[in-house]
Amino acid sequence: MGMMDKVKAKLNRGKAEEGARKHRGKIDKGVDTAASTSDEKTQGKYSSQIDTGRDKAKESPDRKQQKDEGTGT
Repeated sequence: MGMMDKVKAKLNRGKAEEGARKHRGKIDKGVDTAASTSDEKTQGKYSSQIDTGRDKAKESPDRKQQKDEGTGT
C-alpha cells in the first residue's frame, strides 16, 4: 500500500467515525431492531448471546472515543 493509499484510508476512517457519532441514535435503533428480530427468529434460544452482542455493539463507539481522548483503557 502506497503512502497516498494510507492517507486516503485514514481520511475515510475519520469520515466513517464522524458519521457514526452524528447518527448514533439511528445506529442504536438499528442494533436494537436487529437484536430483537434475531431473538424472535431463534425463539429466544440465544437471548443471552444476542444481548451481549447488542450491548458490545452499542458501547463500541464510546470505547473508541475514550481511547481517542486518552481516558479509556
